[in-house]
Amino acid sequence: MATCDECGEYENLPYQCRRCGRTFCADHRLPENHDCPGLAEWNDPGGVFDSGFDDGVEGGPAGGTGDAGGGGVTSRMKRRIERETGTGGLLGYFRGNATYVLLAAMWLTFVAQWAVTLTLGEAAHSQIFVLRSDALGNVWTWVTSVFSHSRGGLFHILGNSIVLFFFGPLVERAVGSRKFLGFFLASGILAGLGHVLFVLATGGLVGVLGASGATFAILGVLTVWRPNLEILLFFVIPMKLKYLTWGVALISALLVVSTGAGGVGGIAHVAHLIGFAIGLAFGTRNRDLARHAGGPGGVSMGGGRVRGPGGPGGPGGPGGRF
Repeated sequence: MATCDECGEYENLPYQCRRCGRTFCADHRLPENHDCPGLAEWNDPGGVFDSGFDDGVEGGPAGGTGDAGGGGVTSRMKRRIERETGTGGLLGYFRGNATYVLLAAMWLTFVAQWAVTLTLGEAAHSQIFVLRSDALGNVWTWVTSVFSHSRGGLFHILGNSIVLFFFGPLVERAVGSRKFLGFFLASGILAGLGHVLFVLATGGLVGVLGASGATFAILGVLTVWRPNLEILLFFVIPMKLKYLTWGVALISALLVVSTGAGGVGGIAHVAHLIGFAIGLAFGTRNRDLARHAGGPGGVSMGGGRVRGPGGPGGPGGPGGRF
C-alpha cells in the first residue's frame, strides 16, 4: 500500500511513473494527469508505439520500394533509429536519468585526466582540464573543468558524486532532464568563471577544477524546495538540509571576507557561494515545481526507486579546486 503523490490517497495497487519515478493512484497514473515533467520531452511517440511489424509494408510491389530498391532498407534504418532514440528505445533510458550520465562523465573524465597526465604530461593536463586565470581563452576548459577533479585523492570526486547521486534526481524529476543538464552545466561554468574573475580582480592567479559549483547549485535548489529534508552527514550525523547548506555557505563567506582570498586551503569558496546563489535563485524562480521533487532520499534508477542516506561529505582537501 502506498499514497498517491498527487492526491495523497492510499492505493493498494500503486502505479509508478517511468518518466518521473513517483507513485500514483489509478486516476493520476497517466503522465498528463499528474503534470509529469517528462511531458516536456515527449517529442517522439513513435519510439513507444512503433512496433516494427510494418517494416515491410512499403517494400511490397504496390509501393515499389522493396528491399531490392534500397528504399525499404532506408525506411527500416530510419525506424530503427527512431525507436532506439525515442522514449521506448535504448537511448530513451538516459532521458530520465541525466544525473547518471553526468556521473559517468565525471568518472570518465577522471580516468582521462590520468591518461593524459601519464602520456602527455602535466602541462597538457592543465591545458585540457583546468580553468586557469591566465588562459581564459581556452574556452573548452570552461566545460571540461566542471567534470575534472583533483588527482591527489578520491575525496574530491567522491564528495561531488555523493551529492549528485542522492540529490540530483530530485531536481531532475521536477524540471526534466534537458533543463537539468542545462542548469548543471551553466551553474558549474558560472561558478568556475566567477571564482577565477574574483581572484584576478584581487591580483592573483588561480586554476580551478571540479563540479562543486554545480553540486552546490543543486543543494541550493533543494534548500528552497525541501529545507527540512532529513539527511545523514557523512552517512552518520542526522540533520536538516538547510542547516548543512547555510552552514557551509556561512563558513565560506566568513573565510572569503576574513582572508580576502577566493580560495582557502585549496578550496574555491567563491565558487561554492556562486553555485549556491544560483541554486537559490533557480529554486525560487521555479518554486511551483517543488511538488515534483519527490520525498527525502528517493532517487530514480532506471524506473525504480531506491531509498538511500542522502548527505554530502563536502569537497575539500589539497589542490586548487571547487
